[in-house]
Amino acid sequence: MKISVIGSGHVGLITGVCFAEKGHEILCVDHDKDKLAKLKKGEVPFFEPDLPELLQKHVASKKLVFSDRTEDAVEFGQAIFICVGTPSTERGKADMSYVEKVARTIAENLKDYRLVIEKSTVPIKTGERIRRTIGRYVRGDVHFDVASNPEFLREGSAIYDTLNPDRVVVGVDSAKGESLLREIYGGFNCPIVVTSVGSAELIKHASNSFLALKITYANWLSRLCEASGADIEQVVHGMGLDKRIGHHFFGAGIGYGGSCFPKDVDALAHISEELGVDAPMIRLISDTNKSQLERFYQRIESELWVLHDKTLAIWGLAFKPNTDDLREAPALRLIDKLKAAGAKLRVHDPVAMPNTRKLHPDLYYAKDPIDAASGADALIVCTEWPQYKEADLAKVKASIRVPMIFDGRNCIDRKKAAELGMTLFGIGKAPVKPAE
Repeated sequence: MKISVIGSGHVGLITGVCFAEKGHEILCVDHDKDKLAKLKKGEVPFFEPDLPELLQKHVASKKLVFSDRTEDAVEFGQAIFICVGTPSTERGKADMSYVEKVARTIAENLKDYRLVIEKSTVPIKTGERIRRTIGRYVRGDVHFDVASNPEFLREGSAIYDTLNPDRVVVGVDSAKGESLLREIYGGFNCPIVVTSVGSAELIKHASNSFLALKITYANWLSRLCEASGADIEQVVHGMGLDKRIGHHFFGAGIGYGGSCFPKDVDALAHISEELGVDAPMIRLISDTNKSQLERFYQRIESELWVLHDKTLAIWGLAFKPNTDDLREAPALRLIDKLKAAGAKLRVHDPVAMPNTRKLHPDLYYAKDPIDAASGADALIVCTEWPQYKEADLAKVKASIRVPMIFDGRNCIDRKKAAELGMTLFGIGKAPVKPAE
């Protein structure tokens, strides 16, 4: 099938590439001409495992083409996926201006039947508003349908998640629209869950908020563990063996980040309150997540006493491994606080340093983890990259000024740290300290 994808960010580009891999003909639209020029040459604009290979494959096969005109997307695809940004405003409400603009442009260029599918994460009732907007601006008596098909990909494993989904959710109100969506996903080996448009929209926000709730609950438990002497990893392991609970998204740390959880939690609370339903539990998720990093900072400040003129090493800048995405990354918020306190920072991340340099050009960007730790008064771990889990702690101890580690992801080998006589502070765990 010919499919148009409007927006070539994380969701749009991966959607287009994966549909091409399944045999569809894809036109992706983006209005950033510099990005578009790179995409046409098979160059990816962000880090995502397996994406460069698939992009180059399907640019070469011509199953994936690009344009800077939304009008071309309306003409090309029988199905049009809207994958533009929906950033949060200060009050947590999603900014729908990009979606509304796309809906108007589709309407003004609509000549034959099209299925318009919202793929961006949008508030409930967005489908109704897209349908109303297209109906207002369309020229002539042209039939169209509007559907919702939320994405559930995880950055860092987005290609795999898209090609091997747990389920595909399609919110659609017409038999013709459902038939087209089933044809699009005919090559995917997973259940197709058909719902109303509004239910599909809510499934996305509710799913992300529930996963954020699991992380937040683990983080709250970690505080109780620290106060009581329990071990958070032992506690969540024992809980997670209950199949009703499970282990996924149940680890304690310095808080979640990224483009989805913070935005979707705030948006769900705003939507709920807008509809007259109080959302204290959803608001608490966001508040607790933010306070988790504050507690981590206070621990660092308490142990080091004075941060001014201290040299601190930071391992990990991206909000999670296998991505260079810095959106809502806890490391960036920590960097702001440490810089404000007068600390000197030496940082390392396998892929996110170029993006960080744009925001903080004054930091020392290390060539490797050991270089970052060299001469530091303490090491802080913010992202659980495999390179850090497997780091040679003996080399770290030999290069660092004070053998002290603040492990914000509980990923450093505690037994090895103890053997080397290092001090290690984790989340929800008793500190490792040298024998006195």
